Amino acid sequence: MTLSPAHDVEHGRRVASMFGRIAGFYDFLNHALSLGLDIVWRKRLVAGIEMDREREGCVLDLAAGTLDVALEIARRHPRTRIVAADFTLPMLRRGQAKIKPDDAGRIFPVQADGLALPLPDASMDAATIAFGIRNIRPRQAAYAEMLRVLKPGARFCILEFGTGKRRIWGGAYNFYLTKVLPGFGRLVSGDAAAYRYLADTIRAFPDEDALAGELTRAGFTAVSHTPLASGIVFVHRAVRP
Repeated sequence: MTLSPAHDVEHGRRVASMFGRIAGFYDFLNHALSLGLDIVWRKRLVAGIEMDREREGCVLDLAAGTLDVALEIARRHPRTRIVAADFTLPMLRRGQAKIKPDDAGRIFPVQADGLALPLPDASMDAATIAFGIRNIRPRQAAYAEMLRVLKPGARFCILEFGTGKRRIWGGAYNFYLTKVLPGFGRLVSGDAAAYRYLADTIRAFPDEDALAGELTRAGFTAVSHTPLASGIVFVHRAVRP
């Protein structure tokens, strides 16, 4: 089924509202539900941009949420400025409190739509997105926007769940995804719909090869992916030609 632009806009608003409701619980639940592995996964994502530590530049972190990825980029690349863009203002506000004075002039939280970024053409030296590409419709338009804002040769790195359709750890992960995650999320945040949405979008998400195909068809080159935690998540890498 082809979704209309109006449907995509409404989807974006619903997702932003949902994440706004759980912003206060987001970090705790991320760490608790992944047993702390999300911290390691984000470090692997940032390592994937492969920029020289001493290089000056600008990096876009899309779907920046509470800024954990932006802060890791700032830590790893002390001469880099980071545009931390997210559609959900309460998430950015939570993250802004984490910015230390030394990084205040390098991390720039901005409320923005991933399909229409307030950035000039070919202005970013790299871009990242962690657990956000599932929430953007249509993905093809997001890829096109990444190609627009990235400089030639810049890397686009995605951290995302693998498809929930594959049995992992003898089906234990699949049980966790469908039963444990929504229940624990509801218990802590009081928002059952948010964590049902998370489980549903993971199950519906394409596998790593299909996502690589999307990136290639969009116009990226050197597309690759690395599984983490037995394929529960993947780091995808692609280059703007």
